[in-house]
Amino acid sequence: MSTGAQAHPSPQLFFDSMFAFKRTTALVAAIELDLFTAIAELKSPVSAAEVARRIGASERGTRILCDFLTIQGFLAKGPNGYEATPDTAMFLDRKATTCVAGAARFLALPPIKEMAHQLAEAVRKGGTVMPEGGSVAPEHEMWIDFARGMGPLMYPAAEGIARVLGAEKGEPWKVLDIAASHGMFGITIARHNPNAQIVALDWKNVLEVTRENGQKAGLDGRLRTLPGSAFDVEFGGGYDVVLLTNFLHHFDSATNVRLLSKCRKSLKPGGRAAVLEFVPNEDRITPPFPAAFSMTMLEGTPSGDAYTLHELTQMALAAGYKNVQSHPLVFHPETVLVLEN
Repeated sequence: MSTGAQAHPSPQLFFDSMFAFKRTTALVAAIELDLFTAIAELKSPVSAAEVARRIGASERGTRILCDFLTIQGFLAKGPNGYEATPDTAMFLDRKATTCVAGAARFLALPPIKEMAHQLAEAVRKGGTVMPEGGSVAPEHEMWIDFARGMGPLMYPAAEGIARVLGAEKGEPWKVLDIAASHGMFGITIARHNPNAQIVALDWKNVLEVTRENGQKAGLDGRLRTLPGSAFDVEFGGGYDVVLLTNFLHHFDSATNVRLLSKCRKSLKPGGRAAVLEFVPNEDRITPPFPAAFSMTMLEGTPSGDAYTLHELTQMALAAGYKNVQSHPLVFHPETVLVLEN
């Protein structure tokens, strides 16, 4: 028995957890009101009255929201008023090129909330109780919002994949981007490699967003789309690179092995598959964010999970890949695995 000083039991964690949704609603409200952009435009520090006038809201309501956001670490408050933190100035001012506020539209969607509200039933069942398999239902409308909102959040990972693969060498690549969504991963490779041709695969409705982003990036003629399910569509062959980003966690191991094998057969000899995943340690509780992602998969998929490096490696080897290299990313909670054919 330890003889050291014991902390007194406290219900603080209970209350913090039960009220955690208020952090979400406050942040979504601030984004909807363009509060962070207003503070940036007003050259902070600024008073609640100044912010209220800029966003067209009541002074009382603005003051209470700004104080709450300060408590949560999204703003700083001094004697002269409120100002943005370095994080909010970079990521929540809509005029910043690094703004990720658009992701709130997807992350706060009603289907996402409904999946979370059904967690007890999902635990009893061992997978989502949502209709048609939840988030993996064919052509689910939520993936359009994902494609439109989540691209900026993926920029660091996309840059990491391009670096790990050596895209800057400019070799003539044929790249298959599976579940391309916003297209950020293939587009980033094409931006670094002017000799890369990208084939983007996703649901037909989602590929409209992929094409829009490809046009904005100036990839006309270097990006073509392939609509349908990755499990059903014929990929063709001769690929130098296959991208499998944030996809395997939606499915069970046996399904992933079949898909990985299909991808391997589409690669040239010596070709590579780049897998991007949240990879927890073997204890499944560290690092916190990758480990906690398994809960999202329990809520939203029939059999998905956050897989450990050992599990992902075993899947790749079972699918016939010769070698697996792991590359944890800096400033991003995911890991790139490069599978060699």
